[in-house]
Amino acid sequence: MTTTRRSLFAMTGAGLTLAAIGPVAAQTYPTRLIKIVAPFPAGGPTDVLARLMADELSTALGQPVMVENRPGGAGGTLGVRVVAGAEPDGYTLLLSNLGSLTITPSIYRNLDYDPIRSFAPIAILTASPMVLVVNPAVPANSMQELVAYAKANPGKINFASPGVGTQPHILGELFKSTGGIDMLHVPYRGAAAAITGLLAGQVQVYFETTTVLLAHIEAGTMRPLAVLSAARFPLLPAIPTSTESGFPTLKATLWSGMLAPAGTPRAILEKLNAAINDGLRSADMQVTLKKLGAEARGGTSQEFAAFLASEVQRWAAIIAATRIKPE
Repeated sequence: MTTTRRSLFAMTGAGLTLAAIGPVAAQTYPTRLIKIVAPFPAGGPTDVLARLMADELSTALGQPVMVENRPGGAGGTLGVRVVAGAEPDGYTLLLSNLGSLTITPSIYRNLDYDPIRSFAPIAILTASPMVLVVNPAVPANSMQELVAYAKANPGKINFASPGVGTQPHILGELFKSTGGIDMLHVPYRGAAAAITGLLAGQVQVYFETTTVLLAHIEAGTMRPLAVLSAARFPLLPAIPTSTESGFPTLKATLWSGMLAPAGTPRAILEKLNAAINDGLRSADMQVTLKKLGAEARGGTSQEFAAFLASEVQRWAAIIAATRIKPE
């Protein structure tokens, strides 16, 4: 056998070996600890959901599953980058939400990850509607009354957000343009600080997920004017939707999903998808999510991939219309 033929044979054999690694690894997966990266601080809704899913996956897969909080960067981009650059072996996963996967990439153009090409979607986990709330001192009980008050009192309405380019910021700007009103945007460092500002009367208006606001609404410390969903929210049945309130284009939910680095073997994705769907269907998980004001979703990885692509396009168009720029 010539040297050239031996080299070609060795290269071919190495290629076959590498091709076989994926299926073999998928058959035995998992054999060690799995890490779920949550790109937001501990204690927030993304972190809470990550820990719930870690428990479910650990039970289903028979291996420990830990949550690693990696906050930082614009809109949680630090943690997202960590997973985008991780080995595609199923042992480093990302649990993130709409913001860092569909909104942030349309605002910050020089990110070193792509929400579509850098990840292998596993499953959408939950969704919870956004709700428009005001400080109880605001003399408005509906979106139309808030618009009328803002027009009659220019310069007196401020709206909060957890930061520039976040979903609440975009919704506030969209409400300004559709309602023809002037509101001053006041960015805070996170949802907790924004809520504190609303409760203290520093700002008057806030858009946020029911997961975060439900306890405050039930306590009467903030007044809900509308839920930004297609149908009324079961835990707030008396609160009209934005469509019922005359703002049909102002619809938004905060969804969360689980993803792996691009290139993760299909068999591993399917095993994780099955475990996630089983966990979301469990009675205990359903009860827990309901208390948090969230709805379990689930479904196939292909469905999540199609949904993610549509959400990237949708929010890119909204951001272009609102002309939000990073500060």
